[in-house]
Amino acid sequence: MSATPQKNRATRRVLAAVAGLTTAGALVAAMPAGAQDRGSGHGHPSRTVDVQLLSFNDLHGNLEPPAGSAGTVSETQADGTVKSVPAGGVEYLATSLRTARKGNPYSVTAAGGDMVGASPLLSGLFHDEPTIEALNGLDLDVTAVGNHEFDEGATELARLQNGGCHPVEGCYEKGKKFKGADFPYLAANVTEEKTGKPVLKPYTVWKKNGVKIGFIGVTLEGTPNIVTANGVKGLKFHDEIETVNKYAKELDRKGVKSIVALIHEGGAAASTSYNYDCDSPGAGDGISGPIVDIAKGITPKVDALVTGHTHQAYVCTVPDPSGKPRMVTSASSFGKVYTDTTLTYDRRTKDIVRTSVKSANHVVSRDQARAADMTALIARWNTLAAPIAGRPQGFISADINGRGSTAPEKPLGNLIADAQLEGLAPADKGGAVVAFMNPGGIRSDLVYAASGGEGDGVVTYGEAFTVQPFTNMMNVVDLTGAQLVTALQQQVSGSNAASPKILQVSKGLTYTLDLTKSGAERVVADTIRLNGEAIDPAKTYRVAMNEFLAGGGDGFAALGQGTNKLVGASDLDLFNAYLAAHSTADAPLAPPATDRITIVQ
Repeated sequence: MSATPQKNRATRRVLAAVAGLTTAGALVAAMPAGAQDRGSGHGHPSRTVDVQLLSFNDLHGNLEPPAGSAGTVSETQADGTVKSVPAGGVEYLATSLRTARKGNPYSVTAAGGDMVGASPLLSGLFHDEPTIEALNGLDLDVTAVGNHEFDEGATELARLQNGGCHPVEGCYEKGKKFKGADFPYLAANVTEEKTGKPVLKPYTVWKKNGVKIGFIGVTLEGTPNIVTANGVKGLKFHDEIETVNKYAKELDRKGVKSIVALIHEGGAAASTSYNYDCDSPGAGDGISGPIVDIAKGITPKVDALVTGHTHQAYVCTVPDPSGKPRMVTSASSFGKVYTDTTLTYDRRTKDIVRTSVKSANHVVSRDQARAADMTALIARWNTLAAPIAGRPQGFISADINGRGSTAPEKPLGNLIADAQLEGLAPADKGGAVVAFMNPGGIRSDLVYAASGGEGDGVVTYGEAFTVQPFTNMMNVVDLTGAQLVTALQQQVSGSNAASPKILQVSKGLTYTLDLTKSGAERVVADTIRLNGEAIDPAKTYRVAMNEFLAGGGDGFAALGQGTNKLVGASDLDLFNAYLAAHSTADAPLAPPATDRITIVQ
């Protein structure tokens, strides 16, 4: 999901000894053992064999079960009601995948990107080495890169792939060198500007007993718009359709006729329930979003699409260019869902029998046994993280929803924006009069229930970090009133027209968002007020925002036009300072009201 990336995280987290992302590049993991073909009767393999494709996406380093509403999935019941089911955590994901593989000698596990990045403290503090280690233990065979794999640049991504201790932080465990990913990260549409060559492998071929399936991995072409400039420096991101078609042709020439595309771009189904029947024929049913046009443009040589990025759960068919239905799947996020797809492989044609493809999403329930090796892995890294993670930062009286809120204005978004404004309002800190926070940068909720031994209502450093894991430096810039109005209009127009990105605003800024209108008109310009006064187009305002927004990220070109920039403290430091200043055990912070944006629907 689009989020606030960061740069030079290591150098900023001296106090926290924090770390960021890592890099990819490894060898294909060991193939599943044992083999038994469908219908083999007298020692002769049958013509077809069922290959099980297990897939998931957007783990974002969530090794422990995500807290609060971010750790649930919606499930439609037999009577049509929708239930919220707690899900996720690699201890349970490991059990789910291992259980699913039983009785399936031909099984391959693939992922759709954003395995790391925007991670909770347990992984982010150690540059996501714990997550790569966990994915190795999950027997992941292959993944595409996502936009978050580039948060710290291609060099750090290469380290995640190939191993080696962090260049600044060093090795985290005495006598242990980070060995990197056992699986290949695929980046077919990401090339080096200087050489034109892919930064990582474009594809890999999974083989077993003569069965061959090619995997091509791409991230969304728009990655540079949602990652800080430093993260994508020297890289070029190419069209997803053209890239997949190019390498599908290459695989076909090499005799690999069965092909799966791993695409870090997605859509949204008409229902948010993971078990929704996406191919039901009702009006408004099905799937929408960028992946639909991508799927319609990808060559029929590709037999299935595993997608991600939008954190949605869906199993849909979208017609390929020849008009034949083709499976397109996505498995929510944070390890809460996995997809089980059956690909029937024809040994004679070496291709997938498309009409036999079956797929379903399954919830990663917390009612099952935990995988002991993952429990041990989490405990090991938690021991290293504990001195930092457990420090109390403040107190809250109830859940303050951010990631788990579906409303345009989120209580946690208001809290973060207020913290940024308060920290940067003093003249010597930037003189800010308003602050903006991008919604994708809010990575979780603040949850009242204790996550460890700290007690209910206590916000720990680890919990605050999980909300804002990028450690973006704050900027204060001059913007004209006209640019401010344009920025608010860019929430719902241009690249954000189809999927609005509603900025979280600090107290004092109010306006009406009329969703019955279209494009920029959805922001009702004459309702915009700052501390009760209309915005003067010619006046200059000092505006606080993180460096990602100040660089024009997320489609906010107007915010990138700021001048007279002052670089302040990090977003996390301001957040923690605000919690400390405004809450005590006896007077905890209550969830802020959401009354800044008036919504007309």
